[in-house]
Amino acid sequence: MSGEDLTRARTIHGVLARQAQRYGDRTFFWFRERSFSYRDFDRESDRVAAGLQALGIGKGDKVGLMMGNRPEYLFVWFGLSKLGAVEVPLNTAHRGDLLTYMLELADCRLVVCEAEFLDRLGPVLGNVPKLERLVVLGDVPAGLAKPALVYEACMANDGVYAAVDVRWSDPFAILFTSGTTGPSKGSLMPQNYALFMGEVVSRSMAYTEDDRLYNVLPLFHGNAQLLSTMAALVSGAQMVLGERFSASEFWPDVKKYGCTEFNYIGGILPILLKAEPRPDDAANPLRVMMGAGAAKDIFLAFEARFGVKLVEGYGMSEIGLPLMNRVDGERVPGSIGRPAFGCEVRLVDDEGIEITEPGVPGEVLVRTDQPYTMLIEYYKMPEKTVEAWRDLWFHTGDYATRDAAGGYYFVDRKKDALRRRGENISSYEVECVINTHPAVLESAAVAIKSELGEDEVMVCLTLKPEATLAPEALMDHCQSRMAYFMVPRYVRILKSLPKTPTEKIQKAELRKEGLAPDTWDREQAGYELKR
Repeated sequence: MSGEDLTRARTIHGVLARQAQRYGDRTFFWFRERSFSYRDFDRESDRVAAGLQALGIGKGDKVGLMMGNRPEYLFVWFGLSKLGAVEVPLNTAHRGDLLTYMLELADCRLVVCEAEFLDRLGPVLGNVPKLERLVVLGDVPAGLAKPALVYEACMANDGVYAAVDVRWSDPFAILFTSGTTGPSKGSLMPQNYALFMGEVVSRSMAYTEDDRLYNVLPLFHGNAQLLSTMAALVSGAQMVLGERFSASEFWPDVKKYGCTEFNYIGGILPILLKAEPRPDDAANPLRVMMGAGAAKDIFLAFEARFGVKLVEGYGMSEIGLPLMNRVDGERVPGSIGRPAFGCEVRLVDDEGIEITEPGVPGEVLVRTDQPYTMLIEYYKMPEKTVEAWRDLWFHTGDYATRDAAGGYYFVDRKKDALRRRGENISSYEVECVINTHPAVLESAAVAIKSELGEDEVMVCLTLKPEATLAPEALMDHCQSRMAYFMVPRYVRILKSLPKTPTEKIQKAELRKEGLAPDTWDREQAGYELKR
C-alpha cells in the first residue's frame, strides 16, 4: 500500500468498510434482542452521513452527541467520520454552565440527542449562538430555542452522499478531559489514534474473530468507543452493547451471549465480588477482563473466584494506553504494565531529568512511533498544548515508579483531578459551582479514597461573615448545577483553609487530614441524589 493510500485507509470508517466487505452479514454487535451485521453497521452510518450532509454538515464541522448507549450512537459516530466531521461526545449527566461551556468551546453546529436529555440541553440552547439545530431521537417538544428535526426523518434516505477526502491526520473527535487548574480541555484527536488504540488493545488482549466483547460502559467515554468498539472492529470480533452496567445483569448477560471479554472501571470488581459466592462462579465464558486500579487483594480474589484473567494498564484521553500488561505475558497485580506496542515511556523529575533508578517516582512522559496516534492539540488552547508537549514528549502530570524488571506502578496524580465511579471530575468545576452559593466564601474539592476503589469527592469550604449553611442546602444547590457524579459526598465547613504564603490553598493538607470528626457524610445522612 502506498503512503497516499495508507493515509486514507487508516480512518474509522475505512476500517468499517473493509470489515463490512470481509464479513458481510456476520453479526458485529447485539443490542437488546436485536443483532446488527458488519454490513448493517456500514449502511446505517451511510444514511447518517447522507442525512447530516443534507443539513449542511461537512468536513471539520463539530457535532455534539448526547445519547445513552444505543445503536444510533454508533451509526452517528461513524457517519460523521465519513463526512470528515468531528464528534463531540457529551456526558448525559452534564447540565448548566459546564454543558454550555463545552458546546461553545467545541464550536458545535449541531447536536444529535435523545429526547430524554432535552431537560438539561434545552435550557442552555439560547446561550450557544453557533449551535444551529438539533436532531432528536424521540418526540420533539414545543418551545425549544433552536430548530429540531426528528432523527428518523433525517435518516430516511438511500445512504448516498458526496464522498469526502478524509485522512488519518484529520480529527475525528473532541474528547473532554477533566480540568485541573482550569476548565475542562477539549482534546482534538486524529483518525489514526482511534485505530492505533484499537490495535494496542487487540494485541495486548490477543483478540481474535472468536472473541465477543461485553460493552456496557457509556459510549460518550473513550473507553467504550476506542478500547471496546474499535478493538472489536479491528480484530474482526463481535460485541454486545448494553445500556449500562448492572451487577445483577452482568453474569446472566455474559453467559447468555457467550462474552469472552469485558472492560472494567472504578468499583466494578468490588461490586461483583460483593455478591454471595456460588459454586459455579467460575463457570462463565469470560477469558479476560481489562481495566485499571484494582488493589492487589481484589485482583487476586477476583481471578481466583471467577477464573478470569485480569489485565491492567494506564492511560488518558490524550495518549490512549501507553502502558499495558498483556494477557499472554507477565501480569503483575498492582502494576500498570510495560510500554504498549508502539509506545515509548520515560520517567523524569521536576527538572525534566530522566529517572533510571528503580523505585524512584517520576512524572510519566509518553510518545508513540506512528504519526497521528496522540493528541493533535487542546482545541483553542495553544498554551496548554505547548505545555503538555514540552521537549517533544507528552507530559501526563502523573507520577509512577519503575521496578528493576521494567514494570511500571502508578503512584499519584500531580494534578488535582478526581475520579469517581469511572468518571473524571474537575476539582475546579466543582469549586466553581460551590462558590456560587451565596453563603460560601471559598472552597477546595479534594479526593478521598473510596471503599469501592477510586475516589469520593470532599469539599472543604469557608463561609462569608455571619453566614450559615446546612450541608443539605449545599447539596440542593449542587444538584441543579452539576452532574450527579460530581456532587460531593463529604462536606467540611471550616473557619479557614490552609494556605501558602502566596494565598494558594494547600489541598495536600486537606487530603492529609482526610475524614476529620467535623466531616458531614451525605450517604450517612441519608441524603439521596436525583439523577
